[in-house]
Amino acid sequence: MEELRLLPEHERRELVETLVVEEFRSALFMTPQDEFPLDTGFLDMGLTSLRLSEVKLSLEKKLECEISTAALFGHPTAGQLIDHLCA
Repeated sequence: MEELRLLPEHERRELVETLVVEEFRSALFMTPQDEFPLDTGFLDMGLTSLRLSEVKLSLEKKLECEISTAALFGHPTAGQLIDHLCA
Protein backbone atom coordinates (compact mmCIF):
# COMPACT_ATOMS: atom_id res chain seq x y z
CA MET A 1 0.00 0.00 0.00
CA GLU A 2 2.90 2.33 0.67
CA GLU A 3 4.05 1.98 -2.94
CA LEU A 4 0.50 2.69 -4.03
CA ARG A 5 0.41 5.89 -1.96
CA LEU A 6 3.58 7.09 -3.68
CA LEU A 7 1.91 7.05 -7.10
CA PRO A 8 0.39 10.23 -8.49
CA GLU A 9 -3.30 10.45 -7.56
CA HIS A 10 -4.65 9.66 -11.04
CA GLU A 11 -2.39 6.61 -11.39
CA ARG A 12 -3.30 5.39 -7.90
CA ARG A 13 -7.01 5.71 -8.64
CA GLU A 14 -6.61 3.93 -11.98
CA LEU A 15 -4.79 1.02 -10.35
CA VAL A 16 -7.26 0.74 -7.46
CA GLU A 17 -10.19 0.89 -9.87
CA THR A 18 -8.69 -1.83 -12.03
CA LEU A 19 -8.15 -4.13 -9.03
CA VAL A 20 -11.60 -3.49 -7.57
CA VAL A 21 -13.39 -4.02 -10.88
CA GLU A 22 -11.40 -7.20 -11.58
CA GLU A 23 -12.34 -8.64 -8.18
CA PHE A 24 -16.02 -7.83 -8.53
CA ARG A 25 -16.14 -9.12 -12.10
CA SER A 26 -14.61 -12.37 -10.93
CA ALA A 27 -17.07 -12.65 -8.02
CA LEU A 28 -19.97 -12.07 -10.40
CA PHE A 29 -18.60 -14.45 -13.06
CA MET A 30 -18.36 -11.58 -15.57
CA THR A 31 -15.95 -11.50 -18.49
CA PRO A 32 -13.64 -8.56 -19.20
CA GLN A 33 -15.97 -7.66 -22.06
CA ASP A 34 -18.98 -7.31 -19.74
CA GLU A 35 -19.82 -3.74 -18.78
CA PHE A 36 -19.26 -3.25 -15.05
CA PRO A 37 -21.41 -0.53 -13.46
CA LEU A 38 -19.48 1.50 -10.89
CA ASP A 39 -22.67 3.04 -9.53
CA THR A 40 -24.80 -0.06 -8.88
CA GLY A 41 -24.96 -1.50 -5.38
CA PHE A 42 -23.10 -4.73 -4.71
CA LEU A 43 -26.20 -6.47 -3.40
CA ASP A 44 -28.23 -5.17 -6.35
CA MET A 45 -25.75 -6.89 -8.65
CA GLY A 46 -26.43 -10.19 -6.95
CA LEU A 47 -23.54 -10.48 -4.51
CA THR A 48 -24.27 -12.12 -1.19
CA SER A 49 -22.66 -10.86 1.98
CA LEU A 50 -20.52 -14.01 2.04
CA ARG A 51 -19.25 -13.42 -1.50
CA LEU A 52 -18.68 -9.75 -0.65
CA SER A 53 -16.53 -10.83 2.30
CA GLU A 54 -14.46 -12.98 -0.06
CA VAL A 55 -13.94 -9.99 -2.37
CA LYS A 56 -12.93 -7.89 0.65
CA LEU A 57 -10.30 -10.43 1.72
CA SER A 58 -8.89 -10.65 -1.80
CA LEU A 59 -8.69 -6.87 -2.12
CA GLU A 60 -7.01 -6.59 1.27
CA LYS A 61 -4.29 -8.98 0.08
CA LYS A 62 -3.80 -7.23 -3.25
CA LEU A 63 -3.84 -3.71 -1.79
CA GLU A 64 -1.97 -4.72 1.38
CA CYS A 65 -4.40 -2.85 3.60
CA GLU A 66 -7.37 -3.58 5.82
CA ILE A 67 -10.84 -2.74 4.57
CA SER A 68 -13.29 -2.62 7.44
CA THR A 69 -16.63 -4.31 7.01
CA ALA A 70 -18.27 -1.01 8.00
CA ALA A 71 -16.40 0.77 5.19
CA LEU A 72 -17.43 -1.91 2.72
CA PHE A 73 -21.12 -1.71 3.60
CA GLY A 74 -20.92 2.08 4.03
CA HIS A 75 -19.66 2.40 0.45
CA PRO A 76 -22.06 0.00 -1.30
CA THR A 77 -20.97 0.58 -4.90
CA ALA A 78 -17.63 -0.04 -6.58
CA GLY A 79 -17.30 3.67 -7.34
CA GLN A 80 -17.86 4.63 -3.70
CA LEU A 81 -15.47 1.94 -2.50
CA ILE A 82 -12.79 3.12 -4.92
CA ASP A 83 -13.23 6.70 -3.70
CA HIS A 84 -12.88 5.50 -0.12
CA LEU A 85 -9.77 3.45 -0.85
CA CYS A 86 -8.13 6.35 -2.67
CA ALA A 87 -8.89 8.94 0.02
